Amino acid sequence: MAPEGPKPEESPDVLRDIQLEYTKECVFAAGSIAAMATAPNFSGITAFCYLIASMGLLVAWSFALAVLDGIALVKKKVLHNPLLVSLYIVGDWVTALLSLAAASSSAGIAVLYFNDLGSCGFGEECQKYQLSVALAFLGWVSISISSLIMLWLFAAG
Repeated sequence: MAPEGPKPEESPDVLRDIQLEYTKECVFAAGSIAAMATAPNFSGITAFCYLIASMGLLVAWSFALAVLDGIALVKKKVLHNPLLVSLYIVGDWVTALLSLAAASSSAGIAVLYFNDLGSCGFGEECQKYQLSVALAFLGWVSISISSLIMLWLFAAG
């Protein structure tokens, strides 16, 4: 039998913390998507398309968790069910790994095309690619912190 989590009245008021956590994940990912999508020729490079797909998944996952946590806070429910926490862990880790892979592959392509090959004659487009990759890495850092916290919550029981 799984141990019960703390009662809702024992939990601290964490609405502000939850909003900050999920907001920064969404903002970094949405900023990465916006920077990449406004560059005119991104669709010809597969790694950049993968970056947009991965960041879209990160936005959807973070938004879904924010809504779920908000509903739990309004209804004063505690989401420390081991099954739910393990689902959060898997979702966070999958999203974190996909985000890291997308950011790394896009960074590699950006370095190859724009530094090594010297084909960065279109300055503003290069800056958008670099900004998108930087925001993707920040989104990855944010979701990986979340995944480590979820793993710690699961281990704490």
